Amino acid sequence: MIGQRLNRARKLAGLSLRDLGAKVELSHAAIKKYEDGLATPSSVNLLKLARALNVRTEYFFRPEIMALETIEYRKRSALPKKQLVAIEHEVIDQIERRVELENLFPTPPVIPFEPVQGLPDLVEDLAQIEEIAETVRNAWDLGYNPIPDLVDVLETHGIRVFTIDSNTDQKFDGLAASVNQMPIIVVGNNWPGDRQRFTLAHELGHQMLKNRLPKEIDEEAACNRFAGAFLIPRKSVIQELGTHRNYIELMELALLKEEFGLSMAGLLYRARDLGIVSAAWRNDQAKLFRIKGWHITEPGKPYPAEEAHVFEQLIFHALAEDYIGESKAAELMKMSLTAFQAIRDLEGSYAVARK
Repeated sequence: MIGQRLNRARKLAGLSLRDLGAKVELSHAAIKKYEDGLATPSSVNLLKLARALNVRTEYFFRPEIMALETIEYRKRSALPKKQLVAIEHEVIDQIERRVELENLFPTPPVIPFEPVQGLPDLVEDLAQIEEIAETVRNAWDLGYNPIPDLVDVLETHGIRVFTIDSNTDQKFDGLAASVNQMPIIVVGNNWPGDRQRFTLAHELGHQMLKNRLPKEIDEEAACNRFAGAFLIPRKSVIQELGTHRNYIELMELALLKEEFGLSMAGLLYRARDLGIVSAAWRNDQAKLFRIKGWHITEPGKPYPAEEAHVFEQLIFHALAEDYIGESKAAELMKMSLTAFQAIRDLEGSYAVARK
């Protein structure tokens, strides 16, 4: 167990065997023996390794090792394998801490994910995805209003959401996976909120459209259509923009983005998909966005980033009910006991303490 966790922490830190060995004054061969289970580090060396890898020593004795299944990435371009490995290990570490925490509750604090009933067995065309998105919204009692906290909606329905600082030069948007049949969605926390929300809704689309698409329908295009329809349903788009337009003002798009949390470019796609504007006009606007650099940073007020608070809420819930003590809470939150106590007393910042 120690060897597997050492290997994972080293890869998460992006260190080679030699790099880690140099940090703790051991040979790379000694580190390799630890990882292969051929030797066990002494308590002194284990403490050195923990400090070098920025983990607590308790990490090496965590009871369960998770594995990501059916991983699907959303990224702008191919990431180097080393960065992908680091991302996966960061995700696994968050999942392990989350599952360990949930298992401390006498009754599960989060309901299991269940597919929405009433969806068609086979999608005939992309237009039908509008109805599927509406069915999901209705099943989850979302109506046609904007969704102010998408992470909370997904968590409420059994999809665990995690954010990570990918540090990949804007190449990583997010990923979807499962752990023990539990759906997982991960988004980069360096993206603006509208981009995060589209990724979250897109990955939800994969869950809802799984095994429902014929070969002639591209799955990514279908999930993009679902994401837009889930964030701002057809009825809301028509109510805001009308049934037919020759032109849409930028300020209209900016205000709708602020209200519904879908990018201006995404709103243009929605208007085109619903036949409100012509494909040619939408294409002209897309060219304008690219010329002005708006395909990277849109004009106007940025949409606030999504935040995943469920893990922290469960930590303090468990602490209040004496399911865990302060030391365990600090370990699960990957911070010192002193830093955790300051946060518990509302004297410190969780975001700052984790850095």
